[in-house]
Amino acid sequence: MAAHFFVKRDLDGFFGLAIDNAVQILLMISLLPLLCGIPVDFVYRQILPGVALSILFGNLFYSFQAWHLTKKERRDTVTALPYGINTLSLFAFIFFIMAPVWRETKSFEMAWQMGMVACLLSGAIEFFGAFLAPLLRRVTPRPALLSALAGVAITFLAMEFALRSFDKPLIALIPLAIILLQYFGRVRFPMGLSGGLVAVLVGTLLAWALGEMDFEKMSKARQGFQLYLPGIHYSSLIDLIVAGKAWKYLSIIVPMGVFNLVGSLQNLESAEAAGDKFGNISSLTVNGLGSILAASLGSCFPTTIYIGHPGWKALGARAGYSTLNGLFMGTLCLTGLMRLMATLVPIEAGFAIVMWVGIIIVAQAFQTTGYRHAPAVALGFLPCLAAWGTILVQATAVAAGATLSDLETAMIGSFSLRGMLILQGGFLFGSIIWVAIVTHLIDRSFWQATVWALVAGVLAYTGVIHSYLIKGNDIHGRFGWGVGKDYAIVYGVMVLLFFLAALFSGGKKKRRQETEGDKDSTLIEREESLVHHNSISYKY
Repeated sequence: MAAHFFVKRDLDGFFGLAIDNAVQILLMISLLPLLCGIPVDFVYRQILPGVALSILFGNLFYSFQAWHLTKKERRDTVTALPYGINTLSLFAFIFFIMAPVWRETKSFEMAWQMGMVACLLSGAIEFFGAFLAPLLRRVTPRPALLSALAGVAITFLAMEFALRSFDKPLIALIPLAIILLQYFGRVRFPMGLSGGLVAVLVGTLLAWALGEMDFEKMSKARQGFQLYLPGIHYSSLIDLIVAGKAWKYLSIIVPMGVFNLVGSLQNLESAEAAGDKFGNISSLTVNGLGSILAASLGSCFPTTIYIGHPGWKALGARAGYSTLNGLFMGTLCLTGLMRLMATLVPIEAGFAIVMWVGIIIVAQAFQTTGYRHAPAVALGFLPCLAAWGTILVQATAVAAGATLSDLETAMIGSFSLRGMLILQGGFLFGSIIWVAIVTHLIDRSFWQATVWALVAGVLAYTGVIHSYLIKGNDIHGRFGWGVGKDYAIVYGVMVLLFFLAALFSGGKKKRRQETEGDKDSTLIEREESLVHHNSISYKY
């Protein structure tokens, strides 16, 4: 077998992943000055170089990891794990840590340093947690891992960018038509051009033709072209940690670190379901090291294995797209070209690719778990929808000059904002737990369902799930013994019910037979799904 590090379809994967990474960086450029008082020039000089090198580090590793698996298994269909800045961590650290520090101290440098501390501790959690992740993966049903991932995909990827696309229809929806035509319709474009490249080019041309872009801004952006080298801040971060200034933000840092760890584990599960099995410990430890490197070099935001591997695989991307993305993002952030890119290429031109990836993730969650578990997968979407809706309500409150407390009271009787806030509390864990319980109930594995209900009760009692605390328009976790006792009681009743079902159920043998039959069905559906993905990749 002649395997190639770069293939033509790596360009598709590169455009999609680069657009996704660029969106995160553009969010930093807009939100950090607005909410944390950090000057835009400071962002380019002190923060983006650390972002660049951390992204480059991870992209190179996962690219060569895929290349190694390609040679080991002697097949040319291995796709590298996507990697970049985690969107939820970006929002969490800005809104829940950096912005409050800025409001309290009026020191943007303190806000920046506290963000780096959060990034460093989050990376440490990911690094050391990697050694426990394989155990978590063995005891957690596949539907539970994939459903929460699909819930994030349908909200923070597909729906978020769909709304943005319909706000700019001529620039964003025409590229979407191009993406759908090639990726779903499998239509071959002249000269073998990739759909991602054509979509971005068409969107860019339309934006300039419709007057949506600004020549004057582009001219000013060219003046910012210079080499930006990162500083090393490791010792100052350790001093802040030792001084204890970061401890009051552990209620944000620890859950987000665990969130990134579990999310990366889900993405590894997603990659394996698509046919690429990577080492858990090596993948996750490097994931954590990337965040530690980012913080040491000035970045405030953890890096993570991205959602979307099946999407990039379906595009035909292999190992090279990850290397291309790392080099490209590194060049943009280290040279100031990001200023120019923001004024030259409309970000709306790449929304279609991100939407398509989100849709593929949702489809995979159903296709690779078996039809019997489809209700469990669907149930797992609800906490993710609540989390996404909470961000919308929060942003609306800020724009309207109101507070979440006011809205919580005003909406009683018409819409349960309180219920949404409770459901979104620890939403990733809540999604996994509910799907795991229902999956085991479907399989009549009542003992396992009992254990998961017990875990849910402990997490609810301590406030890890189903709890929140509003301070102005900021939403914080509310941790402590007994803060969620009402929900702990509910889960306690579940434990009793499932325990009794396990004791008195006579369907153990029947359950085993049904489960084995469902496994066969799932394997067939998974094989058909992978064949379909390969057909998308190669039948242009």
